Amino acid sequence: MANRMSTRIRYDRIRDNGALSRTVNGHKKRKERANRDKRMKALIAGGKFPFTPAVQSWISAQLGVPFTQVSEAQAKELAK
Repeated sequence: MANRMSTRIRYDRIRDNGALSRTVNGHKKRKERANRDKRMKALIAGGKFPFTPAVQSWISAQLGVPFTQVSEAQAKELAK
């Protein structure tokens, strides 16, 4: 039978692995967010108002207001 690891050591290991995972995943997410921002800006610049739901969601997240309250000028301003 294997030796049992103490609860404290297991929880310390879980905490440390979680911190490493958050760091690694955080870098990947930052890069993906930058790619998404660039992609959405290109879609806004080339598209017509109203945009697709994915673009509408991104615009409302960037402006912090529901898309129904966003004007075309505000959306085009984000594309710059």
